[in-house]
Amino acid sequence: MSNILEFKRPKPSDKHKGKTLCKNGFHKWKVVTEKKFDVKQGKLVTLYRCSRCGQEKNTAH
Repeated sequence: MSNILEFKRPKPSDKHKGKTLCKNGFHKWKVVTEKKFDVKQGKLVTLYRCSRCGQEKNTAH
C-alpha cells in the first residue's frame, strides 16, 4: 500500500496574501540592476522589481 496524501484547498487569505497592498499602490521595491547606463538619456538607470507581484519600474538618476 502506498501512503495517501490529502490535498487541501488554499484559503482565500493565503491565496491573496500580500497582493492587496500592491493593488493599492504599496509595492515592496527591490533593486534588480544597479548603475545601468542609458545612452539615449545619458543617465544612470536603476531597475526595481516588486517582490510581491513582480511589477517593474525604472528610475533615471
